[in-house]
Amino acid sequence: MTPLQGQLIDRDGPREECGVFGVYAPGHDVARLAYFSLYALQHRGQESAGIATCEGGHITTLRDSGLVSQVFDEEKLRALEGDMAIGHVRYSTTGGGSWENAQPVWRDDGRELALAHNGNLTNAVELWAELKERGIAFRGTSDSEIIAALLSSHDGKLIEDAVTDVMPRLEGAYSTVVMTKRAIVAFRDPHGVRPLSLGRLDDRFVVASESCAFDIIGAKLMREVHPGEMVSLTERGLETRQVVKAERPAMCVFEHIYFSRPDSRLEGKVLQQVRGRMGEILWREAPVEADLVISVPDSGNPAAAGFARASGLPRDDGLIKNRYVARTFIQPGQELRKHGLRLKFNPLPEIVSGQRIVVVDDSIVRGNTTRQIVGMLRDAGAREVHLRISAPPIRNPCHYGVDMSTREEMIAHKRTVQEIADELGCDSLAYLSLDGVYEAIGTPPEDHCDACFSGRYPLGDPEEANGKFALEDVAVVPARG
Repeated sequence: MTPLQGQLIDRDGPREECGVFGVYAPGHDVARLAYFSLYALQHRGQESAGIATCEGGHITTLRDSGLVSQVFDEEKLRALEGDMAIGHVRYSTTGGGSWENAQPVWRDDGRELALAHNGNLTNAVELWAELKERGIAFRGTSDSEIIAALLSSHDGKLIEDAVTDVMPRLEGAYSTVVMTKRAIVAFRDPHGVRPLSLGRLDDRFVVASESCAFDIIGAKLMREVHPGEMVSLTERGLETRQVVKAERPAMCVFEHIYFSRPDSRLEGKVLQQVRGRMGEILWREAPVEADLVISVPDSGNPAAAGFARASGLPRDDGLIKNRYVARTFIQPGQELRKHGLRLKFNPLPEIVSGQRIVVVDDSIVRGNTTRQIVGMLRDAGAREVHLRISAPPIRNPCHYGVDMSTREEMIAHKRTVQEIADELGCDSLAYLSLDGVYEAIGTPPEDHCDACFSGRYPLGDPEEANGKFALEDVAVVPARG
């Protein structure tokens, strides 16, 4: 196990998924547009980053492990020239975090292309076996490479024809951007599980996982790509096609609660406001006698602000977050190990000592980090510690593109709320109800997937879904060379 793998295992919350970006904009520095857009999407994945550009009919791909700022520098960006680009930031959900699984994926099985994908195919093993039967080889073990191989080996004249034929064969969640020598094509699964938005940059067009990527480059959000829709960006401009009939909507509700950035817009609403409303409703559902509201930064900030507004309680920063520890390969060593969480959070005794504290966060999965935070606040002198969580208990794993713990690892598994509170060592614990979540979002439950809370999987039997390392189990991957 590498030091990085050890850290990822020790992390508590749901792990980010992936972020995708695509732009067709002749006359623009497309690599730089992709770089800054990926920078805005960095929260969606910190394992690897990559950009592919196309110039004069030649596709150049640069990808590597690390953050966007670690993978790219001025020299590398200058080498990525062209009229169009796609980009990707990754946290692995199918396939491990090896270099071979970094994206964009490049393939040339008859049609040269590069592809970036956010989501998880639930029939990946079946499709992989079919492609292997046809003699198609793979470099990595990601379901994203399967989509790329299906499109690259398709004999349709245009990439749009290939996408139209392949999309109905893909099961699960996919928001995907693919680039050929003539077009950027983006498409979204018929349930719309993962987000994908369409924007305008002057007289050209861009696509991205979240609208915050448009803001940083001066593009304007037009709308979200519809479930089952394909959008094509070429020299002719924008063309759209409804490839697969939209099915029961299943937008991931956790995008509203946690994954997407608070300045992104989903379903017509700015998430900062939605999350603040969740905090207000949380106070209404679970009031408590207390002196001070603090958040677990940064994920709990909007809900804590809403909780404080509704309760009239003062709010302060009782936990200070070090924002420069998202990725480190250095372990603290035995002497510092007991202080490990302080690498990320440091409580302020001057703020919390003698106070009855309400600690607001957006979710608890395994509970390890939350338990340590409660202990740190007590050590800092907090008289009482009351936890308020702006989401329901997470009791079920996600099979649609989010890497969560197994059901047995989840602290809410087979425990009552009081039992969880006892396990965490807090004075009280309350979760926001699922009804409260949807009241804050303002769109109906039947338009979303909330399986991690409810156990209702809208895309079929989860027992048939592939695990994160399903393709490692059936494939022998050649060493990087």
